[in-house]
Amino acid sequence: MSEGQRNPRDGETNMEVKILPGERLDDLQRNGYKIIQNERLFCFGMDAVLLSAFADAKEGERLLDLGTGTGVIPILMEARTAGREFVGLEISTLSADMASRSVLYNRLEGKVRIIQGDIKEADRIFPPASFDVVISNPPYMTAKHGLVNPDPDKAAARHEIFCTLEDVVSQAARALRPGGRFYLVHRPFRMAEIIRVLSRYKLEPKRIRMVYPFVDKEPNMILIEAVRGGKPRVTVEPPLIVYEKPGIYTEEVRVLYDMQQEKDRK
Repeated sequence: MSEGQRNPRDGETNMEVKILPGERLDDLQRNGYKIIQNERLFCFGMDAVLLSAFADAKEGERLLDLGTGTGVIPILMEARTAGREFVGLEISTLSADMASRSVLYNRLEGKVRIIQGDIKEADRIFPPASFDVVISNPPYMTAKHGLVNPDPDKAAARHEIFCTLEDVVSQAARALRPGGRFYLVHRPFRMAEIIRVLSRYKLEPKRIRMVYPFVDKEPNMILIEAVRGGKPRVTVEPPLIVYEKPGIYTEEVRVLYDMQQEKDRK
């Protein structure tokens, strides 16, 4: 029996889940969960992990992840929050299929759902104001930003090919109930544009945190929480530094990755 046919939590054979050629199982280091990925497609990175740690879903809340990819954010959010339901929307048929199989592999089909569909049509797929939380790790680059990857799946993950920043924000605003929260990770060089677009759709920024690769380098990520119809007031949180030195995470990032026990053993 291959690892791809075995549930990591209870050791029982999970016959309905297949790991296809070219795919691999990656350990999420949360609740024994694993995720199916394919190196030919876009695999999740640190931005997804940091965003899921920055966001929250309170008891009984419903969460929607716009552009879920392999489904890593709904699965991580289910592992660390008290939310009631976690839904991922993904345009790529291949990625949506992998995400759905990861949900089955971890036996989360009672709480996590993956839907194949276009972000720009989210308002047709879901009723308005039907979610308490919307989260997104969207493509960071416009067509003007750098070279576009010749692989269409990887290109769509990095560049705004299937959706723009405004598409993501506008659909988030429609999906959220009044007072609902939108969580976003993006690039700092687009921060002014992000704030303008959020304001256009009545999503008021409430928390902002910059992520720095090293303490003496410029930030390369920005984490934002915005509230639909919120009052103007924003808190800028302390910076998050990823590396103490090359290859060595800071204490905070080690905790986020559940690496504390490994550190203690050393």
